[in-house]
Amino acid sequence: MLRLIDVHKTFNPGTINEKKALNGIDLTLEDGDFVTVIGSNGAGKSTVLNMIAGVYPIDSGSILIDDKDVTRLPEHKRAKYLGRVFQDPMTGTAPDMEIQENLAIAARRGKTRTLMPEIRRAERETYRELLATLGLGLETRLSSKVGLLSGGQRQAITLLMATFKKPKLLLLDEHTAALDPKTARKVLDMTRDIVERDRLTTLMITHNMADAIEMGNRLIMMNDGQIIFDVRGEEKKNLTVEVLLNKFKEAAGEALDNDRMLLSAQ
Repeated sequence: MLRLIDVHKTFNPGTINEKKALNGIDLTLEDGDFVTVIGSNGAGKSTVLNMIAGVYPIDSGSILIDDKDVTRLPEHKRAKYLGRVFQDPMTGTAPDMEIQENLAIAARRGKTRTLMPEIRRAERETYRELLATLGLGLETRLSSKVGLLSGGQRQAITLLMATFKKPKLLLLDEHTAALDPKTARKVLDMTRDIVERDRLTTLMITHNMADAIEMGNRLIMMNDGQIIFDVRGEEKKNLTVEVLLNKFKEAAGEALDNDRMLLSAQ
């Protein structure tokens, strides 16, 4: 479903701020894979997602989604293949629009737009049913402005919007990092339920090593723009945070020095 072939990216080349963000990334995700991605600050995690989404062009290499070469496609033309949830709950929704209007935008994605803006009764019922699965009581608040919702409620709405059309690939960029632990847990549980229900191929960045171990069927660790550890199946199920820390030290030649990740491991 996704192939990255020898992908390189350098920001600000030839200047004092030159940064080699990706150094020959090779990665293949099969249909239905749920891959968690961890690594220290500057490891290249978010850069990988941005390259897949077409936010920035790559310097060299190839990117294929569902066997289609999207390497040179601009961001808006890749959007039909992708669903994405960002770290900031304020991103991904239109805060001045109602919940039902935001969901209608997601439902109309990729369709020809008309001059008929109204939301039909059958659509409202569909939205109510979807919202009810979240267990947040939002099914009774279709006309509420999204900007008035809590961070966790907004992330839940964003998750629904990102998966409404069953994307070829779901990109989750630390989508629970800005939430309190209890809310983050609920959003993670929602994520697992939706991904498993719709069998979505998913790439999830997280700084939380315990979440990376728990979620999905495969885990990759990045450092200095490269994948230094890749584990799946039964081997992944047997991982512990201590083993991950040791794997990082073995592969990187140094101990992990990242406060966010180390605090999440406590």
